[in-house]
Amino acid sequence: MNQHGAKAYHKTSVETASKERILLMLYEGCIRHLKRCRTAMENKQMAEKGIALGKAQDIINELSNSLNFEVGGELSKQLEALYLHLFEQTTKANIENDPQKITHCIKIMETLYEGWKEAVAKLKGTGEKK
Repeated sequence: MNQHGAKAYHKTSVETASKERILLMLYEGCIRHLKRCRTAMENKQMAEKGIALGKAQDIINELSNSLNFEVGGELSKQLEALYLHLFEQTTKANIENDPQKITHCIKIMETLYEGWKEAVAKLKGTGEKK
């Protein structure tokens, strides 16, 4: 598949995805960019580090901005605090060029991703039985 075809496929997959799938895609993308950032830090590739970190932080901001406090209540507040922590840690990691701080953030994002993945699976399982 050529690059144009791949971009068109990705755009279509995002436009037709459910809200739950989009949430999981955001987590997947953030984890992928954090891993790229960490590798770039370890290899002293400052430009790549900045690009990957910027994309990861954009996703973290998007996740934070999408929180619905009326529906999510306490969970939304806890997620907001985690997203703020992730943003602060990625910023410190960037300034200090510290891949361990990025690893810390990856672990948090992977834990959240697994939790959401399980919740979505249960939601879909419940929906199919009705």
